Amino acid sequence: MATKGGREKIKLVSTADTGHFYTTTKNKKTMPEKMLIMKFDPKARKHVEYKEAKIK
Repeated sequence: MATKGGREKIKLVSTADTGHFYTTTKNKKTMPEKMLIMKFDPKARKHVEYKEAKIK
């Protein structure tokens, strides 16, 4: 059987307060800090920063 990986599911939430989010995974061992990335927000119709949040 396959072993459990070190990847964790995360949610990237828009800082433009539109409620839009992306879901992705990240490796906790190689990236222990919170992810902050520029991505396109279709509701704001521009590139904005997305912050990492836990998936409930």
